[in-house]
Amino acid sequence: MSGAATNGASEELKQALSLDSLFGLKGLVAVVTGGGTGIGLMCTQALAAHGARVYITGRREEVLKQAVDNYHKHAEGEIIGLQADVTDKSDLEKIIREISEKEPKGIQILVNNAGIAGPKTEVLGNGHSIQEASKNFLKNESFEEWDSVWRTNVSGVFFTTVAFLPLLEKGGDNSMNYRSGVVNITSISGMVKISQSHFAYNASKAAAIHLTKMMACELANSKIRFNSIAPGVFPSEMTAKCGSDQRGKSDISDTFDASKYKIPAGRPGKLEEMAASIIYLCGKGGQYCDGLVMNVDGGILLTNP
Repeated sequence: MSGAATNGASEELKQALSLDSLFGLKGLVAVVTGGGTGIGLMCTQALAAHGARVYITGRREEVLKQAVDNYHKHAEGEIIGLQADVTDKSDLEKIIREISEKEPKGIQILVNNAGIAGPKTEVLGNGHSIQEASKNFLKNESFEEWDSVWRTNVSGVFFTTVAFLPLLEKGGDNSMNYRSGVVNITSISGMVKISQSHFAYNASKAAAIHLTKMMACELANSKIRFNSIAPGVFPSEMTAKCGSDQRGKSDISDTFDASKYKIPAGRPGKLEEMAASIIYLCGKGGQYCDGLVMNVDGGILLTNP
């Protein structure tokens, strides 16, 4: 091989392995449900920082506005807020119309992050008898609360995904040699056998993980990939007693108990760790991932059954 050819091959390899080639998102369009706070906001920041145009949805208009005002100016891409409830078909139809008008070439990324915690009841802790446990469950939890958890955490994921399938298919048919992708933010709570006193939530997250696998299987020959990120303990409105601040951020440093969670890492997850996970699955470097469940948990599954 001549020197010129060798240099050319070397430059080609260098370009192929560059961070921008592997993880750059410039020119891509993303939708993040529940993108104004917590893990959803972490995903939004990461995608926009690497060049994507990100539409964030949520029920609370003021939260979306805060996210746009606080983070849009720091992004290489864009952040655009759209008020919508993922459990309402008419809202889904509305944002599909709005995004279709703005993005005639479709979208490439859908992050289903919206979720709620639901009821919490201690099982047999603190010396409770079976009779007491039964009484507590019937008193503290209702069919309506369970329905609400599943409507958001499972049905909402399903209907949001199927509503966006045409835009995702259109977005994958472009000159970038890029297959569109759905990333469902589930939880390691859907993988552990312990209830964590959240039977409804944990069951819903197990269902969301399996839903991801089913959609990946049934639509394997489409131009769309389906993956899941199963986070461990991260700062969010769900894990913080005080909710989120004006930046959409939550602080759990005062309440975090490493011994309670038995996390080998000894701490909660950080913004950059969630950012790296979503960028990998959505970037060109993650194009060969389909049907994957990525545990981002500091090793919590190693120490919890």
